[in-house]
Amino acid sequence: MQANAQQTLQGTRVGKRIIGAQSPVTVGWENVPRVEGSRAKVLFFTWFQPAVLFGMIAFWYYAPNSIAKASTAIGIGIAFKAFLLFLEWLTPRHESWKLTWKELTTDLFYVGLGYTALRMIESQIGSDAILSAIREHFDMEKLAWFTGLPLLLQAFLISFIFDFGQYWMHRGMHNWYPLWLSHSVHHYITQLNINKGAVGNPTELFLIGLGIGGMFDFLPRAALLAGAIGMSVSTYQHINVRFNTPGWWRFLFNTTEHHSVHHSLDFEGSRSNYSNTYVFIDRIFGTCVDGEAELLGMEGGRRMSIREQMTYPFTEAWKTTKEKLSRRAGAVPVADAVPAE
Repeated sequence: MQANAQQTLQGTRVGKRIIGAQSPVTVGWENVPRVEGSRAKVLFFTWFQPAVLFGMIAFWYYAPNSIAKASTAIGIGIAFKAFLLFLEWLTPRHESWKLTWKELTTDLFYVGLGYTALRMIESQIGSDAILSAIREHFDMEKLAWFTGLPLLLQAFLISFIFDFGQYWMHRGMHNWYPLWLSHSVHHYITQLNINKGAVGNPTELFLIGLGIGGMFDFLPRAALLAGAIGMSVSTYQHINVRFNTPGWWRFLFNTTEHHSVHHSLDFEGSRSNYSNTYVFIDRIFGTCVDGEAELLGMEGGRRMSIREQMTYPFTEAWKTTKEKLSRRAGAVPVADAVPAE
């Protein structure tokens, strides 16, 4: 558990913050339920995540060049998510998170959006275009020292550098109002399941996709390995399955439990666990809260329609701007407001 947690009447003290004062949040791994049942079931839900991670690393490390390409990674990613969707149906973590047709339709809309329109925009004005411009004006030989490192170290550094940037982008979204407007839509989701990471306003999905990982496309094997590490860890952030996560895993990596706290109805809980893959980044900067939450969302768990998700950042920005302008217009100078006798 992060820092020394002390129970209070209003929640749980974690460092200088009170977690769970507005909505129930379970703090501390010792208080999080575990998968029980047969020995085979416990072993499966304990070692599934590490087995997938090590299996993916081994595959991309030894795979021949004929199949070590981006299209293979996309195919594996789709198959992996399909299997996890089956696990959600078979053994849901919370009944309240069970997928409905309405939720599934919304999720598939955003998944499709990500693979079509957003991908095209990304290639034209997003990180792909930015990185292409950088590479054209950057002497790539200056990175020769990087190519001399062991392949696994290259992959770890690529994934860590990307996640470090994502941490600060995500933290900025929670601390700077203009960025929060775009990100807030994602925090209106009321359940976690395998495709919820794709749900959000397109402006946020564009911003969160910015990163320097593409700088290393000239190292295809290392970049694919880095992507495999990210997929094998961050995929579980939005999932309705309970795992008996090993202690070393939850110390190093962001888990479903961590991310459920980040999405909790509790304000202080939502301002924690910003990393995408490596939760030890949160531990370093004091923003990690170990635990879990079931009640998620904003405004008491109000669910947004797709239409509102698309327009909310803009309508809310306009509303805030009008309020500020009204306050300024109504602020009459004291000399004019009080007539002289």
